Amino acid sequence: MEKKIGFIGLGNMGINMAQNLINAGYHLMIFNRTISKADELDQASITKCKSPAEAAKGVHAIITMVADDEVLKETVLGEEGILKTLPKNSVHISMSTISPETSQLLAKHHTQAGNSYLTSPVFGRPEAAAAKKLWICVSGDQQAKAIAKPILENLGQGIVDFGETHGGANVVKIAGNFMIMASIEMMAEAYTLAEKNGIDRLKVAEFFGSTIFNAPIFQNYGKLIANKQYEPVGFKSALGYKDARLAFKLSQASEIPMPAVSLVHNRLLTAIAKGWGDTDWVEGIGRGVTEDAGI
Repeated sequence: MEKKIGFIGLGNMGINMAQNLINAGYHLMIFNRTISKADELDQASITKCKSPAEAAKGVHAIITMVADDEVLKETVLGEEGILKTLPKNSVHISMSTISPETSQLLAKHHTQAGNSYLTSPVFGRPEAAAAKKLWICVSGDQQAKAIAKPILENLGQGIVDFGETHGGANVVKIAGNFMIMASIEMMAEAYTLAEKNGIDRLKVAEFFGSTIFNAPIFQNYGKLIANKQYEPVGFKSALGYKDARLAFKLSQASEIPMPAVSLVHNRLLTAIAKGWGDTDWVEGIGRGVTEDAGI
């Protein structure tokens, strides 16, 4: 098995994913806009690259984990983009949260270049990425899935196939992130209601998380919300707002009224307007709820 792959994007998620691939024996051709971030990794197991094109040269697979659609399009299609050098029959494993339209556009360009594009977004915070506990959703052609599978198995606890339509897994990711942010809003409102009526919000969160809402989202996020624990930052409010915009746009394009999308969109927009863009989205939503309540 070829053990040299490209890797682009060493954010809070990417750095942990890269480390797990190194632990699995891969040598990573790494590009990151702040390349010093790669200093955290075993230098014998990486090659620092000056451009996405350099990271894609001579590899059978390259992973991208970047912030948004525009960054990804520039990474792939720009003057120093990966399509300039990615070998034929190689696969681009796109793990970012982006729109289905962007995936379909990039898949078309990859096909024209003689290689494949695999939509492969993930569910899980940085600590889940570090523990190889991500849930990975995939969509695309079978050849791309076959090449990517042994790589992805080193990153998560499960890979779920959502068909051959390239944007399919993106729809699942957008829907899931909407459900998470709506759940954060709901928990923040409920626990703030308890607090304002003199009840220990942490005890309320522990009760619900172990009984009628016995699920990881309500246990893990519930504890953070109840404790008003906003650090370390795992997922920035600015990125949450980006995802809320994706959900809002997709709901309009699909002609599906989604009032709760508008609610969390406005909540996160308010957080951005207050200068909370770099805070965790638990703070962006939860702090907004408590401040509205005068707490």
